[in-house]
Amino acid sequence: MIAEIITPQKAYQAAFRSLQDNQQDSSVPWLKLLRESAMVRFEELGFPSVKDEEWKYTNVAPIARNEFRPLVFTGVEASGSDLANWFVPEAKESQLVFVDGILRPDLSSVAALPNSVVAIDLAQAIAGERYGQVVREHLARGADYVANGFTALNTGFISSGAFVYIPRNVEVTTPLHLLFVSSAAQAASFPRVLVVAGENSKATVVESYLGTHPTPYFTNAVVELALKDGARLEHYKVQRESVEAFHIATTAVDLGPNSSYDATTITFGAQLSRHDVNVTMNHEGSECWVDGLYLVTTGQHADTHSVIDHRQPHCTSHQLYKGILDGKSRAVFNGKVFVRHNAQKTDAMQTNKNLLLSNEARVDTKPQLEILADDVKCAHGAAVGQIDEDELFYLETRGIHPDLARNLLTYGFAEEVIGKIKIDSIRTQLDEAVLHRLNARLEA
Repeated sequence: MIAEIITPQKAYQAAFRSLQDNQQDSSVPWLKLLRESAMVRFEELGFPSVKDEEWKYTNVAPIARNEFRPLVFTGVEASGSDLANWFVPEAKESQLVFVDGILRPDLSSVAALPNSVVAIDLAQAIAGERYGQVVREHLARGADYVANGFTALNTGFISSGAFVYIPRNVEVTTPLHLLFVSSAAQAASFPRVLVVAGENSKATVVESYLGTHPTPYFTNAVVELALKDGARLEHYKVQRESVEAFHIATTAVDLGPNSSYDATTITFGAQLSRHDVNVTMNHEGSECWVDGLYLVTTGQHADTHSVIDHRQPHCTSHQLYKGILDGKSRAVFNGKVFVRHNAQKTDAMQTNKNLLLSNEARVDTKPQLEILADDVKCAHGAAVGQIDEDELFYLETRGIHPDLARNLLTYGFAEEVIGKIKIDSIRTQLDEAVLHRLNARLEA
């Protein structure tokens, strides 16, 4: 007898069938249909290749051929003491902790949130009568699984996740921390987040990813954010996965009239990471800031693709992404700003700046503007360079060692983005992480 070879695709299919047969989901037929549709689409698309224009600089073949074990029910146990260093003090009583993509109620607490704010397991929200219709209305609407194989795969495995609902006119002063921890080697997890911010609400959401062990694993995350009229949301994402990990993420944002979305993404971890950010401005008066920092070194590849779609008049978008590349590292930035025919009075600014600390580092940057309206104010630009020798000379003449001077200038380059973060403990952690990397380079 010849033993059947279990390919990565077959492993995903087997786990998918197990999830579909789960009795807990039997009362939610629309969810099963959604998963089925997404999984069929994944089978059609497969994983992207460098032949695809959107992926020409990022080769995901190591993910496609790796035999990752999909985790859809329970993962490896992790304790609060293992994760204590990653908790955010300001969100001690307003955090949801997920281990291998599965909510851990014993590590989570939302006691500090207003009673009217909902922060629960996505599976619970789907099955419940109170929020089931809200989830159905927004889930898989912003994140397009028809065009993206990774998003299709995540949608096929929707089970546990975070559902956050902020009612109209509610201001949440405490940040909500969504902590995603990978603890199992050779495992694939599928974090899913749905945030619905009601009219004139205000909140801050922190999204963190990390691994407890330096082993290969695969995180495939999808985050959907829907902001209603006048809603204001600050969103921080900190990606500090294991250096052996693979991190693929999609963030889809739908902005209502006069709403405001302010996002800052910090990328430190993973050997290969990709973040797709898609912001749809389909109502007048909306505004967004989509900023980020990627800091990579030898053996790391970080890819950021963003699309800011201006569909209606009188909308404003700001984007600043910075990259620091050291050793034999690689980064990609592709930012697109669309201004549709009737999107007059659009104000859009996009900037990408990269600092190369090594002659072996490489960055491919491609800011794009596609303007179909005539009464707009739009600009974009990209810069790639090394440390300014005049600035370095100035510090050296003040008695500062050349290596320390380089670190100070590099830190100052990063601080423009990190300084945007208004949560003190997170900003301090990120400052320390940047300085640690720079000091390690100095010692090497």
